[in-house]
Amino acid sequence: MNVLFIVLNKVEYLDEILDSFVEIGIRGATILDSQGMGSALNSHGRGSEPFFGMLRHMLDESRPYNKTIFTVVEDDELLEKAVESVMAIVGDIHKPGVGMMFTLPVGNVYGMINR
Repeated sequence: MNVLFIVLNKVEYLDEILDSFVEIGIRGATILDSQGMGSALNSHGRGSEPFFGMLRHMLDESRPYNKTIFTVVEDDELLEKAVESVMAIVGDIHKPGVGMMFTLPVGNVYGMINR
């Protein structure tokens, strides 16, 4: 069992990702409004060093807020389908400004109903 995290900067893909999850058999996910550290520092007027100037320039071209989606996936086959589905929707996730995705193993789950 794993938890799949997706930090989605291109929030216009959110509904399509959730629809694809339902299609492949994922029954639930949690979506949080989130903000990256660079965006938070920039919006609070911090960072006058050259690094932050470069960061500020990059952030001007992106969105200050994103969505974080996470879901507990019970088997590896379904997890692979979910990852492939997200990659097919967002395209090259390695491009700046798209987002990131990662998994973590889950030891125990309490309060989740098996279906």
